[in-house]
Amino acid sequence: MEARAQARYIRVTPMKARRVVDLIRGLNATEAQAILRFAPQAATVPVGKVLNSAIANAAHNYNHNNVDDLVISEAYVDEGPTLKRFRPRAQGRAYRIRKRTSHITVVVSSKEGTR
Repeated sequence: MEARAQARYIRVTPMKARRVVDLIRGLNATEAQAILRFAPQAATVPVGKVLNSAIANAAHNYNHNNVDDLVISEAYVDEGPTLKRFRPRAQGRAYRIRKRTSHITVVVSSKEGTR
């Protein structure tokens, strides 16, 4: 049993989101929720929402209501499209600002399914 959740076009750079996703990959779902609740990074908010959605998908689609049996089997961040903006600089110049986006995917599975 595998439940998947994905958030696309999230306004967090992929490099910063990967730092957070690396913290929770392979952990129990309740431990991962606790880690995300107290981690200081700003990317923990969207990653936590995706994790909660994956847990809710497991409960709704597979009638798997025991969160303690769920393990994060896959968690990864892909790069989304980059928004290009310009910042005015001295003497009429303009520098490009790249506002990066991320696609965050979390897959949870039951413990007996992973072994």
